[in-house]
Amino acid sequence: MRTDPAPCMPAPAEARDRRSSPPALPPRQQRPGRPAAPTGERPTVARRDGVALVAALLGFTVITIDVSAVNIALPAIGTSLDGGMTGLQWVVDAYTLMFAALMLSAGALADRAGARRAYAWGVALFTLASLGCALAPGIGVLVGARVAQGGAAAVVMPASLALIRQAYEDPRARARAIALWTVGGSVAMAAGPVLGGLLTEGAGWRAVFLINMPVGAVILGLLVRVPRSARRSAAVDAGGQLTAVLALAGLAFAVIEGGHLGWTSGPVLTAAALAVASGCAFRVVEARHRRPMVPLEMLTDRRVAVPLAVGFAVNAAFYGGIFLLGLYCQQLRGMSGIEAGLMFVPMSAVVTATNLVSPRLAERIGRRPVIVAGQLIFAGAMFALLPLAAHTPVWLVLVLLLPLSVGGALAVPALTALLMDAVPGERAGTASGLLNSFRQTGGALAVALFGGLLAGPGGAFSLPGMRIGLVAVAALLLATAALSRFSLRRG
Repeated sequence: MRTDPAPCMPAPAEARDRRSSPPALPPRQQRPGRPAAPTGERPTVARRDGVALVAALLGFTVITIDVSAVNIALPAIGTSLDGGMTGLQWVVDAYTLMFAALMLSAGALADRAGARRAYAWGVALFTLASLGCALAPGIGVLVGARVAQGGAAAVVMPASLALIRQAYEDPRARARAIALWTVGGSVAMAAGPVLGGLLTEGAGWRAVFLINMPVGAVILGLLVRVPRSARRSAAVDAGGQLTAVLALAGLAFAVIEGGHLGWTSGPVLTAAALAVASGCAFRVVEARHRRPMVPLEMLTDRRVAVPLAVGFAVNAAFYGGIFLLGLYCQQLRGMSGIEAGLMFVPMSAVVTATNLVSPRLAERIGRRPVIVAGQLIFAGAMFALLPLAAHTPVWLVLVLLLPLSVGGALAVPALTALLMDAVPGERAGTASGLLNSFRQTGGALAVALFGGLLAGPGGAFSLPGMRIGLVAVAALLLATAALSRFSLRRG
């Protein structure tokens, strides 16, 4: 329908005005093939999209870097707070377990409260919990503060991805934004050990948590410029959330304490039984709930189920590898925190480069080959680490770390984009929470497994235990690579 006025003769006054005004400039020619953007509208929208992306990227980065930075600080924490291997495992897993368990309902919270509001709540709580970690007088208080941190991070993660999903409606622009978001998380995970080592050696392990304070303030300032997010209907599923927490907590307790108390001890068997019973109860509750926090039909869709399994395996390899190598460098080789952190510098560079290449490879050859290749490289990296010993040359250790950085960085961007395209927009927060819940669970269980295997006689670092863990994780990656190859479409 035309909206321009019909041609007519101007009134005399109008004619005089036109004669007295300077001639109008000819309209600017638009470049062929590129539609003209509405004047004054698109730049503003683009700036808002960019602010939302930066805010989401910063939050994802800070909650991710906290994990790997703390891994390097573990020996200093153990010395300062008199915590053994079990205490150090709980410092790591208290965070990741709450992260994984609460992520399920946190995704629904992001949908219900709106991505921006949920994200602000999560960032504020994470910042306060970080202060509690920095001021902790003992290992028990630190573990409690880490629980609060993990709960806050569970809100930040899906809300940040939902913020991007809502800011970018165009699929190609959204894929690029998700790729940048993933790059930030991968680089943070790889660079965390460097930052953790520098802060621990320079200012003490408490500085690893204090660094989160200014970052949280910047994120909250950016969110003021982000438009309000639409609220969507999402029911609160208290029964499902409770059974999920009990299942994961029981499983983690059994794996962590099994290596110390014995796999047939009463507490370990009780925790394992609790995990199984709670897992079954979760399945029943979700099936009967009118609006479950985890719609079970999503788990039967292979476009969702396969990325969940791959995310579990990839994070198990990466989190477990960082935990293992941090202790290997400091406890077995006697490196300082800074020296151990610097071992991960080449790895950080490779992660950044690979994350930038991954989306382009996925566009050219398809997501399935990229996801499969990433897992196979990761499995090969686990096998390549088997010859590590106390006197392995440093240059060789650095070389062996490179495949470890390539595998996850290659697979995760394609994996995340695949899942986001498989669900409707109103389920973005729920799907993101589900994916990251599986990823964090994989990381937590890997740390629990490695911690139990690494503790040799008298608390010494056990090389045979390390090798058993590496083979177990490599076998898991090979299994999920086969699942990806035969269950996902090539496109």
